[in-house]
Amino acid sequence: MFDDNSRYKGLKSYERIDRRGRTVATVPVPPAPAEKFRGYHRRIQGQRLDHLAYRYLGNPAGYWRICEHNDVMLPEALSEAADIAVPLK
Repeated sequence: MFDDNSRYKGLKSYERIDRRGRTVATVPVPPAPAEKFRGYHRRIQGQRLDHLAYRYLGNPAGYWRICEHNDVMLPEALSEAADIAVPLK
């Protein structure tokens, strides 16, 4: 179901019934990776997390790792942050 590089790979999905009565497959929230702290990035207006993820982690799809490292669920939560904590590669 998930790519081998996905953080959801190996998590067992389960079924739930949504508000409309439909049965939907659900994946639990994966545990946060234990990553070491690289430092802070002083954000410049217009910088996107996928660009920072490519710069520091070598993978633009790794933006979620920056989110996890800053204890936020949505990238938009960091849109006004002046300094963003960055994990090691």
